[in-house]
Amino acid sequence: MSAAPLQEADTQGTPAAPAKTGLRRSMEARHLVMIGLGGVIGSGLFVSSGYTISQAGPLGAVIAYLIGAVVVYLVMACLSELAIAYPVSGAFHIYAARSIGPATGFTTAWLYWLTWAVALGSEFTAAGLLMQRWFPDVPVWIWCLVFASVLFSMNAISSRVFGESEFWFAMIKVAAVVGLIILGGAALLGFHPMASGDYPQLFENFSTSAGLFPNGFTGVLVTVLVVFFAFSGSELIGVAAGETTDPARNIPKAMRTTVLRLVIFFIGAIVVIAATIPYEKAGLDESPFVTVFSSIGVPYAADIMNFVVITALLSAGNSGLYSCARMLFSLADEGHAPKAFAKLTKRGIPLVALIVSIFGGLASLISSIVAPTTVYLVLTSVAGFATVAVWMSIVASHYFHRRAFVRNGGDLSTLPYKAPLFPLVPILAFVACLGSMVGIGFDPTQAPALYFGGAFTVACYLFFHFRYKKRGAAAVAASEPLGAEEDDAKVPAGVGA
Repeated sequence: MSAAPLQEADTQGTPAAPAKTGLRRSMEARHLVMIGLGGVIGSGLFVSSGYTISQAGPLGAVIAYLIGAVVVYLVMACLSELAIAYPVSGAFHIYAARSIGPATGFTTAWLYWLTWAVALGSEFTAAGLLMQRWFPDVPVWIWCLVFASVLFSMNAISSRVFGESEFWFAMIKVAAVVGLIILGGAALLGFHPMASGDYPQLFENFSTSAGLFPNGFTGVLVTVLVVFFAFSGSELIGVAAGETTDPARNIPKAMRTTVLRLVIFFIGAIVVIAATIPYEKAGLDESPFVTVFSSIGVPYAADIMNFVVITALLSAGNSGLYSCARMLFSLADEGHAPKAFAKLTKRGIPLVALIVSIFGGLASLISSIVAPTTVYLVLTSVAGFATVAVWMSIVASHYFHRRAFVRNGGDLSTLPYKAPLFPLVPILAFVACLGSMVGIGFDPTQAPALYFGGAFTVACYLFFHFRYKKRGAAAVAASEPLGAEEDDAKVPAGVGA
């Protein structure tokens, strides 16, 4: 890296103390956990879970989310080892550039940046529409600007303010999920004093008139693709690695805690929802959380969940804006984006990158209004494709990183954390993600993600080749610190392509 703002690690693989200048290591394990949970627990659980149940059936939905949870664990295990080896902000770009090649790092960064830039526009629009329930006379675009201003301010002050705000955003969502599991579970066991009419007992809704899998097992396989996207956001912990105190201790702890809680929250919530709502009535018309709370008889259930979903959207937008800015910062620091993106404020915030990212979100918001079937369709398709593509980049980076580490004499016992069962874990994760990519082509509603996403990826590689081909040798040298004295202070010995 050129002019690295952080001293990343010493030559023994032990994270070094942070530099006095640059991005600040001010976030702790609890912030990382809530950033991971906050990035994942959103509309994919509060809204789209109804679609999953309607397509796969009650049992099929539970199986689909279990598959998603396993893949998330595999990806996060790989991510933990990489995040400690390269504790830098915008880490996906660094992992791929160092372990696979600079062109892959460049492409990964822009894919992930576009994912969240598009998501920002979607989150602002959806939150504005939900506010219409209470303020029907206020135009949606006013709320979009208000929310954009609030999130920008949170991110512009300091990384710790971002971490604290995301912590409390995520707490509200987690409280809603825990409430659903406890109250819904009690109701299924027969304790529902406020419910009106008959209430389903335990798993009686799992046995449908069309069998356990009403749309066949293919319905389960198709929804696995949706579930993968629903779990996206867990990798945000890797983005925040460069601003975390004691990465060697806090990152693995946060990864384990996040995966465990995701399994409990997602699987627990899906079991309760699937057991409560007949699959024929599940869908996207109403949040399944609203349906369950209303069935139990919780007063003002619709208003409560409207507030929770708005919070979920803002939480996702908060994490997305942070991620966008750090990706641009990382690209600029590597010399693959304008140098202005690498400039930091006195508080260690990449303000120019943050401004460009918020405008990127507003641009996607505008495109969702003026060109929803053309420009916005392309953007959202690429964003959906990029989620799984980034996971594939992470696990492939880990595979090559570990092989290079051992090949160059690295001692595995010196690693603060190492992913288990190598090389099985990265290979299984890569195959699962690749399978979901192939499956996209067989679902007409998701096929555009494969076409547009593939085209965007190829375009990134071509742009890198023609734009940076004269600097290719220098870029490759920067990505191969093996034995290079000038990079000994930046990466663990034995790490590289």
